Amino acid sequence: MGKFVISYDIGTTGVKTCIFEIDKTIKLAGASMEGYSLYVMPNGGAEQDPDEWWAAMCKTTKEAFAKCDVTPEMIEGISFCSQAQGLVLVDKDGKPVHRAFSYMDQRATEQIKKGIAYGPQIAGGNIFKLIPSLIITGAAALSVKDPVWKYNWMKDNKPENFKRVHKWLDVKEYLIARMTGKFVMTRDSAFGTLLYDLRDGHKCWSPKICKLLGVDMKHLPEIIDSDAKAGELSAKAAGELGLKAGTAVFGGGMDASLIGVGAGAAGLGDTHIYQGTSGWVSTVIDKSVVDTSSMIAAIVGVQNGRYNYFAELETAGKCLEWVKDHLALDEIGIYLEKKHVAESKETVYTSLYDYLSKVINETPAGSGGVVFTPWLHGNRCPFEDPFSRGMFFNISLETGKTQLIRSVIEGVCFHMRWFIETQDKKIKTSDTIRFVGGGALSDVTCQILSDITGRVVETVDSPQNVGAVGAAALMAVGLGIIDNVGEAKKLIPASKVFKPDGRNKSVYDRNYEVYKTLYANNKKAFASLNA
Repeated sequence: MGKFVISYDIGTTGVKTCIFEIDKTIKLAGASMEGYSLYVMPNGGAEQDPDEWWAAMCKTTKEAFAKCDVTPEMIEGISFCSQAQGLVLVDKDGKPVHRAFSYMDQRATEQIKKGIAYGPQIAGGNIFKLIPSLIITGAAALSVKDPVWKYNWMKDNKPENFKRVHKWLDVKEYLIARMTGKFVMTRDSAFGTLLYDLRDGHKCWSPKICKLLGVDMKHLPEIIDSDAKAGELSAKAAGELGLKAGTAVFGGGMDASLIGVGAGAAGLGDTHIYQGTSGWVSTVIDKSVVDTSSMIAAIVGVQNGRYNYFAELETAGKCLEWVKDHLALDEIGIYLEKKHVAESKETVYTSLYDYLSKVINETPAGSGGVVFTPWLHGNRCPFEDPFSRGMFFNISLETGKTQLIRSVIEGVCFHMRWFIETQDKKIKTSDTIRFVGGGALSDVTCQILSDITGRVVETVDSPQNVGAVGAAALMAVGLGIIDNVGEAKKLIPASKVFKPDGRNKSVYDRNYEVYKTLYANNKKAFASLNA
């Protein structure tokens, strides 16, 4: 028998709690999922309630144990894969002074203007702040969604709350504090603040960048490695979660860091594509690379000396949820065993995908010339514009709802191709790509992705759980089962392979060329309607 661990995958819309046995392979023993709210406000705000994260974790922990023969006393480690670049400002007791800021929050437009978007500029940033940032941190806070501007928004707009701030934490770091009483931050999360000095001989918070961007360094926690033990589970937290007090709690990693590990794409040069609520293309490289013109940067990974060259789309699977709510239900009439699929977040990528995949598969490639843009909450890369929005382009009298639905999947895949081609200007992406997240549950989507990108696409078992698998791999290192995260790759084989179908190449190439023009041609209109 191997060692048993528990991983919490803290996503944007819910938590997946997974119990794993780590032996010669990483095996799922039990799992449960629970949703929580994302509070999106008219002023661009996007917040979450940390108490809702905790309540969901408590519920799913007990449910996961009920589904297997493992007991809480058998668990040797706890860790996390979590949404990245959140901001949870807490007081000395670890209590939030404000609801958590989601990575999607984009209300700090005045703060970024005052903080960096003024004076002589390169790529939208003041050169006297941009250049030091690139040299010291390997990136720069050029997006309104970067957490430093949320921090400054709080300082400017909620001064009474801000006075109570003791530490700046990210999502999983807040949960570590609630479990152990320790205020820490893993290196990949520290990099996500864009205040981390990644130069050799440093690897710490940068006093210079903190001063330039208006951050009080006493608010920043201790930095630890992702596979390091952060502390031990307190009796209070153990009682609420249904776990054993004293269980080791490990640092864990951001979703952008760990999903590639769980996908089996942890080797140098490996590329993976993720489609969950958000989406991205990430390639493992061994040096810091930045493309400021396209908003792509190499982020610090969970492996020492490795970076993930990362391009993000804010709404990928979220577009599918929009389809579920506004396009699919009234035409297709999706019911399963008299239970309305839309009422269950858990079925978005299972039962619903089965129905939608059938409809999509029966619609010819190219969606009758309809092109969809998946920028439902603005866009970050390869252009930054919080005012951009989704659209269906080229609708005619012959257009049916099924073509619109297929065009949504194609539009997300077009954006992934745009990411790959943009990354290839600076580095070499892999010819075979691991595809994970809820989108990878659909063979039809996998084939569309392969056809549009022209790459071989591989999937793994339970692609919606790969973040938790990545967290388990970290604990395998922390518990001494394997020497480094790179060794986890052999434990995660491909389960399915999809090769490009050349018959669809011409129609996809045509639609893709149109897709790339739609933002530039409508930029002013987006600003007029949404600024």
